[in-house]
Amino acid sequence: MEDITVEELKERLDKQEEFAFIDVREEWEYEEDNLGALNIPLGALPHQLGEIDQYKNQELIIHCRSGARSGNAKKFLETKGYSKVRNVLGGIVAYRELED
Repeated sequence: MEDITVEELKERLDKQEEFAFIDVREEWEYEEDNLGALNIPLGALPHQLGEIDQYKNQELIIHCRSGARSGNAKKFLETKGYSKVRNVLGGIVAYRELED
């Protein structure tokens, strides 16, 4: 699936749409600033797949600080059979710039 822009993500969050949403930053980063996604740090993702099994065939939006870690998470999840994974381009940094 193609990645998602911060503009599209913001619109969907503003509409309070229901979708699977994961933040793969470290816990301390998540605690400083988050968008309400489930926090599973990238390094822990292989060990916590059971927490997101129900999203295997659903759209799953993943973000991090800049889009790099979430891009890696997308590739990993695709190898595990997740077929509708979307990376937030630019991450939370780009998202926050939208709000300024």
